[in-house]
Amino acid sequence: MAKVTIDAKAPDFTLDNYQGEPITLSSFESDKNVLLVFNRGFF
Repeated sequence: MAKVTIDAKAPDFTLDNYQGEPITLSSFESDKNVLLVFNRGFF
């Protein structure tokens, strides 16, 4: 797994929102702050 560094730009990705519509990370560039949380998983 790649390591995450502070202040590194996140790779662009697309996920569905709660309404099932695709949202791309780059659509928030220069518009809003985005907090990414990486979970290792649930046991």
